[in-house]
Amino acid sequence: MRGRFQYFVTGRPITDSAGRAVGAVEIGKDMQEIRKLAQSLSQPGAATFSDFIGKSPAIMEAISFAKKIAKTDAVVAIRGESGTGKEVFARAVHAESERKGPFIPINCAALPEALLESELFGYVSGAFTGARKEGKPGLFEIASEGSLFLDEIGEMPMSIQAKMLRVIQEKSVRRIGGFNEIPVNARIIIATNRNLEELVKEKRFRPDLYYRINVLPIYLLPLRDRLEDIPLLVDQFLFQLDSKLGKRQQSLAKDALNKLYSHNWPGNVRELKNVIERAAILSDSDQIGPDCIFFHFDARKGGKGEEGFLRCGEVSGQSLQAVLDAYERRIISETLEKSKSIRQAATKLGISHTTLLSKMKKHEIFLTGKQTSGVDTNRLASP
Repeated sequence: MRGRFQYFVTGRPITDSAGRAVGAVEIGKDMQEIRKLAQSLSQPGAATFSDFIGKSPAIMEAISFAKKIAKTDAVVAIRGESGTGKEVFARAVHAESERKGPFIPINCAALPEALLESELFGYVSGAFTGARKEGKPGLFEIASEGSLFLDEIGEMPMSIQAKMLRVIQEKSVRRIGGFNEIPVNARIIIATNRNLEELVKEKRFRPDLYYRINVLPIYLLPLRDRLEDIPLLVDQFLFQLDSKLGKRQQSLAKDALNKLYSHNWPGNVRELKNVIERAAILSDSDQIGPDCIFFHFDARKGGKGEEGFLRCGEVSGQSLQAVLDAYERRIISETLEKSKSIRQAATKLGISHTTLLSKMKKHEIFLTGKQTSGVDTNRLASP
């Protein structure tokens, strides 16, 4: 290998019984690793690949591939079901790229079309009613020299997809109402839990944009396909939760762990974290038993069906709010199962899609889908 390498070195002398130096121990650490650690501590929300917990071959392969391409300018497409950790992975790619600019995330499904357009591309003074007099830069400009993370790109409206394609090709952006081309140098990272190939066939996603963003796809497997990672994730979550709750370090009993192995995990790692948090709060013991491990469908059975929850949390009966919440959750789940997108479901329910997203988060409703299979299974499954 050629080039210049920087290391931070510390040393300690080795002395004999008479206090004479007979040797030394020296430890060297790559300066790049130290910089990444400092960045993760100093920047809110920063993450590195060490934050992505897992030892399964699929995860190790994904991390290895991501490290190889992180320093390039190519678009990175992170694909996987909801709750698999796509944003954490995107932040790790940004950290590995060593770009000087910020990491800017935006959820393409969380904003109405007009607002999403102005957020991405910005606008000039007087572009529309209510616009700032001085205009506003878009996220492509703000993320210059950094990374722009476009989450749920499969929900992006077709009109904005055309502008997205132009920005990627021309490396410049034109603000709404403006004429000047503004050069941008933001690295684009996209994520989706949708089957983009099916969306292209259904003419709901532009094929030219698909081929531009799917150059370097990274697939994050669902938790049910990497069950060997569950113990590592559980230990990490319990360490974080017990520190926050001021509890002694808890662990999972073997039969409780077996209960986790038997679950299908439609909500993936996010659902696992919710289950472990619930168990850590309810358990009064240092060892969490299976009676404190319950899934969301356990809390919806009602009455005697909630046996695990009743034993662990000592809760009796159901409040009116609990009944209403369960009813609302069932309506939302059934509507989503019959809809092609979150936006369509929101229209059927007579609410905004941002309100629907909020309710999905509240009720722990997760999207599932096997993106690698070529079959669109983007439906809601009750965890």
